[in-house]
Amino acid sequence: MLDEWGEQVAHGWVTGDDELGRHSRFRGELRDRGERYVLGVPCTTTIRDLEAPLPAYQGRGRRPKAPWQSVTQWRKALHPTAWRRFTVRDGEKGPVGIEMATRRVQTRLERKRTGPEEWLVVTRRLLADDCVLEGKSSPDAREQDGRYRYQYYLTPTGMSGVELQAPSLAELARVIKAGACIEASFKRGKGEAGMDAYQVRTWQGWHHHMALSLISVWFLLGETHRGQQVTPALTLPQVRYGLSLLLLEVFCTPGTDYICRQVQRQLMRNESARFYHHRTRKCIPTRKLRREIQ
Repeated sequence: MLDEWGEQVAHGWVTGDDELGRHSRFRGELRDRGERYVLGVPCTTTIRDLEAPLPAYQGRGRRPKAPWQSVTQWRKALHPTAWRRFTVRDGEKGPVGIEMATRRVQTRLERKRTGPEEWLVVTRRLLADDCVLEGKSSPDAREQDGRYRYQYYLTPTGMSGVELQAPSLAELARVIKAGACIEASFKRGKGEAGMDAYQVRTWQGWHHHMALSLISVWFLLGETHRGQQVTPALTLPQVRYGLSLLLLEVFCTPGTDYICRQVQRQLMRNESARFYHHRTRKCIPTRKLRREIQ
């Protein structure tokens, strides 16, 4: 796909979950093509910390290197000050924040061969902040303790013979959350536009169905964002609900005024819920949200 359409589709990053990131050959192909990536990796990935203090040299043989260890063991040894917090966007229940830590590492390839240098990115979020719209990943893609949920990503330090500077944590946070938004859009497509409700016998029919479903999701998301300029609590299911009632109005359904009143009541209920979610988490609500509630 990148070879055929990479130049026509403007993009800055390639992102994906651990099903793509666990394959070192795939990451290598992206580096050869000059693509910057942020790919998830399992919590069992073996790494060597290139910034850790080296063991003492005994005076004989090769100088020792940092030991190999799993990313889970490395994360548990992190100092609390290594974590930095970023706010990505404003969510339904308050600001969406994420804590991150990075380190230059080496990974192991197949047959225990040493791989190239990469940046390891570790993110953690409070378990209470988990988003229900995030996509399902493999069981070893994430781990958690009593308070946080952790995920691991790799991004290149160089590509096509060019050394890259250390990535901006704010930019990495944006890319990681963008991947979650894409997965949420596909989930909405399955629930709101019937993306997974196809019964076809040919690939051509499947492509037609998927194209129409994606166009429907694109239209619903566009209407949601347009409506949120006036009412921040407008959601995609409410847009679909209003459109369905308008389309069925010829069959003796309630009039337009009644539909608007019903949608407005749902919007005010959502606005109130968002306001109290902000207050419970001791976050300052947006100015528009405070004005609507007060």
